[in-house]
Amino acid sequence: LLLYSNTLQAQKEESLGNWLMYFGTHKLNDKLSLHYETQLRNYKVTSNFNQLLPRVGINYKIDDNSMVTAGYALIPTQGEFESGWNEFMSIENRIWQQFILRNKIKNISLRHRYRLEQRWIKSQYHLNQINPVTNTTYKNRARYMLSVKIPLSKNEDFPLFLSVYDEIFLNISDTPFDQNRLFGALGFQVNKSMNIQAGYLRHRAGDLNLNRLQLAVFLNTGN
Repeated sequence: LLLYSNTLQAQKEESLGNWLMYFGTHKLNDKLSLHYETQLRNYKVTSNFNQLLPRVGINYKIDDNSMVTAGYALIPTQGEFESGWNEFMSIENRIWQQFILRNKIKNISLRHRYRLEQRWIKSQYHLNQINPVTNTTYKNRARYMLSVKIPLSKNEDFPLFLSVYDEIFLNISDTPFDQNRLFGALGFQVNKSMNIQAGYLRHRAGDLNLNRLQLAVFLNTGN
């Protein structure tokens, strides 16, 4: 958590913010499960709304180490740092597909996530206007995440672990680089189905280098 102290810039957009997140996977049968997540992202640690990201999908389990998912997300974003939640913001409708592959090296768990996104982004959307005048942009994007889970405790009831990932975002366009996220967290396995993670994200988005604290809850009742 102390890493951000050497990387903060003078610009207000690069001050310390936070992401509060919930991720749920709920088993429907031996092959299918429901994925649901909600992320609240703030420009500051305790205030100044940036983005709300609710996302839902259906998982299909290929085997114990691989799974495919297709889903949808509706994402309001406030791009101006000082505005917080107000009447004008962009609204994104997103369809996404992904493939997850898991493997282990001794007791270290590795997870590869490949994701495609089709994005319809309406800019300057007025929340109180019945028929707002908007400008809609369509974009395609590909993402790859490598995540690592390293156990720190041998206690099976309440193990501690370290979670690390790096994810790159690539636009399918003439300017491919979109963003990169490097993350590290300390995790606590509450029980077989639930864990909590708290950590730090170094987020490069365009010309910005953002610093974000993260608190996440993961609930998994089936793969």
